[in-house]
Amino acid sequence: MKFEEISELHFITPIANVPSILQRGILSHNEALRLKAASIANPVIQQRRQNRQFPNGRALHSYANLYFHARNPMMCAIQNRRKNLAVLSIDPAVLKLPGVIVSDGNASGDYTAFYQSPEGLKHLWKDDVFARDWRSPNLITYWQQKSARCAEVLVPDLVESDFIRSAYVCSVATQSELKRLAPTLLSTLQPDLFTI
Repeated sequence: MKFEEISELHFITPIANVPSILQRGILSHNEALRLKAASIANPVIQQRRQNRQFPNGRALHSYANLYFHARNPMMCAIQNRRKNLAVLSIDPAVLKLPGVIVSDGNASGDYTAFYQSPEGLKHLWKDDVFARDWRSPNLITYWQQKSARCAEVLVPDLVESDFIRSAYVCSVATQSELKRLAPTLLSTLQPDLFTI
């Protein structure tokens, strides 16, 4: 994958968090816990992530995490809550910030590799990361494709709100509620992003 091939990054969040995100930025897991922000996180996965530490001494939970594309296994797991969710479109320039790491799969995975960004993008396969469907009758292929679809961008501490471009929502009702909560944020209906 090349930097020039990435038009945006995604962050999945409850719309209730958007006003705070626009004010404070997208926070790391640890920082978001202090604010008691609404969470979509799977506790089992978060337990795995809590124990992950990088060679630089930083814990995975000290990074704000973005996806290359939100139509992924994470969204699949929470799609029944889609009417309360927004996907924030993030400027890919964050990939060039100091200390940013890219992963070739879900950061909690046992076989996931991590690379400094943006150089590490060359280790990611664009067709796998942006594949519309990761399912396969072959179990090993299924797990490999599912992991690749959850490739992440890990930003130390927070993603400043200046990098937020707009939001995607699944319905007119959700868009109306988001507009009420965050009147200055441009939003677009994109139901396909929320349904797997």
